Amino acid sequence: MDAPDAVYALGAVRHTATPRLNADVLPLLAEADLLDSPATWGSATTRAGAFRLEPVRPGRDLELLTGWMNDPEVAAYWELAGPAAVTAAHLRSQLDGDGRSIPCLGLLDGTPMSYWEIYRADLDPLSRHYPARPHDTGIHLLIGDGTNRGRGLGTALLRAVADLVLGNRPRCTRVIAEPDIRNTPSVSAFLNSGFRCQAEIDLPEKRAALMVRERALRNLL
Repeated sequence: MDAPDAVYALGAVRHTATPRLNADVLPLLAEADLLDSPATWGSATTRAGAFRLEPVRPGRDLELLTGWMNDPEVAAYWELAGPAAVTAAHLRSQLDGDGRSIPCLGLLDGTPMSYWEIYRADLDPLSRHYPARPHDTGIHLLIGDGTNRGRGLGTALLRAVADLVLGNRPRCTRVIAEPDIRNTPSVSAFLNSGFRCQAEIDLPEKRAALMVRERALRNLL
């Protein structure tokens, strides 16, 4: 028998066959250790509807994400415009890693409308540019559909995701972000969602605003 729960007797020892893993399960296992499994965080209520994060599945999501990356407003800061292979390589660098960065779709009332990267800022090269604390959790985001930009939705979603991080990662005391200082709509959205700009930092690819939301201030915002 080769069923996953088949039991084999070898002398006096009984061995249970290891359950088979597939491509959909592996990312969930990777994220469970370093980021407390974003797939299980549930949803947050926002003024625009119920919002939740869902780990990216390249076979399902690559075409959608490639379209977003080729939007000129997105490409100006993400620099991933081009064929699907460019986006696929960006995703694969995270999915094939050790789980310190998890690419996710942001779903609003069940509809994919944004892309997020939830990552361990304290384990990222970013930690060389600021005084990192253990379990600092970083976020990157883009709003994919241009019709959802410019009307305050980013502020609501950033607040929701920061709440999801702090609510599901008890060891995390801060949520970190580093938007390009030139991206004033993004910087404003972070400020309006409870983040504080602690510094301007020079990263290899940009000058960034170091945005921090403290757990200690969570109930005051």
